[in-house]
Formats: sequence, structure tokens, C-alpha cells
Amino acid sequence: MLSVELHTHSELSHDGRDPVDLLLAQAAAVGLDALAVTDHDEIDASLEAAEKAPDYGLVGIVGMEVTCAAGHVLAFGVDERVDSGLPFDETLERIHEQGGIAVVPHPFQKSRHGVAAHVSDEQLASADAIEVYNSRLFTGRSNRQAEKFAVRNGLPMTAGSDAHISEMVGQAVTEVGADERSADAILSAIADGRTSVVGKRTPWRVSVRQFAGGAKRRALRAIDELR
Repeated sequence: MLSVELHTHSELSHDGRDPVDLLLAQAAAVGLDALAVTDHDEIDASLEAAEKAPDYGLVGIVGMEVTCAAGHVLAFGVDERVDSGLPFDETLERIHEQGGIAVVPHPFQKSRHGVAAHVSDEQLASADAIEVYNSRLFTGRSNRQAEKFAVRNGLPMTAGSDAHISEMVGQAVTEVGADERSADAILSAIADGRTSVVGKRTPWRVSVRQFAGGAKRRALRAIDELR
């Protein structure tokens, strides 16, 4: 089994803080096997991280968190940025056209752009996997909803730290029964459902700090854009 972190954000995200080297260093320090940087509607940092990952003894997985019309979708194994703002079904199609897989993160948390409030159960079940443990939730209710949905519909399950600062990388990981130590093998195993989830909730003080820091960075970037 490989320990894989599938949900992290770098400074390229509008609410991320750290460069990819810090995320990679943390992933290596906590004993992970693979890391995906999944910035909001950006892919450049993830491409950089995937290229640098072997220097840290890691497998790098290219990914991004796409903001579709219904909410957030994680795209893995893509080579190019997936456009934001598209309908949910079309977003999944765009990901699949690139040979990637689509994982829906925190689907039942409305406050964090979960898609469940805007798509049918049938549409949600068309994803390749569901994130059933997100360490940044203040209660476990949404995680439990996600897990029940995944079990009911026979969908593969993943976990992610949703780390916006490097210290939180590895709070929640997906254990993957991959045939080999490569990004393709990991994604194939996830799609086949050869996964289990392990994690602990991000301390609420850290979550508040991440949220506040993200809001500050968004405000500063907005000011820069107006100049």
C-alpha cells in the first residue's frame, strides 16, 4: 500500500501560502509515498511539483481543483488546465478527455463549494471517486454523508488534507494498493477502488488560521489586480 496525499494547495492557489518545495519537503518528512498539488483552477505549480517530486523520494501526481458551475471537482492525471465555470457533467468529460480521473471533494459541505447541493445523485455517482475524509471539516457530518454515499453507490473512496499551508500536508491520506510506484498505477488503483482512508481532523485553530490567511491573500491579490 502506498500513502498518497491527494489534496493540497500551493501559493499559486488564491488562498494557498507555500511554494511546492515546502509541500514536497513536508510530504517526505511525514513518510508519504506520493503527493498531488491541487490548486484552485491552476495547474502550473502541480506540474512543477510532479517534476520535482523524485528529488524528494516521492511520486508526483499532476492535479488541480476545478471550480465548475456546481462546485469543486479534483482532476488528476491531466496535462492541461481544465476550464472553470463549466457544468458538472462537462467538467468530468473534459477531465476524461485528457485521460484523467475526477474525484469530488467535500461534496456535502455547501460552505466549501460541495457539488451535492447542485447535482443529482446520479450525476454525483458518475464521478470516478468521492473524497470521504477531508481533514479541514469542523464536524464529521459531511464526511460521514460522503462515505455513506460512496458505499451506497459503490464508488471508490479517497481522503485529503486540503492543506493550504505546508505543515498540514499528510493530515489525511489515501492508502492505495497500486501495482507499482508510479502516478499512472496510483490513479488506476484509485479508479478500481483499491483504496482505504486514514486521517485526523485539522486542529480548528489551524483551520481558522488557514482561512484567515487565505482571505488576506485573496484581498491583497485583488488589490494588486486593481492597480
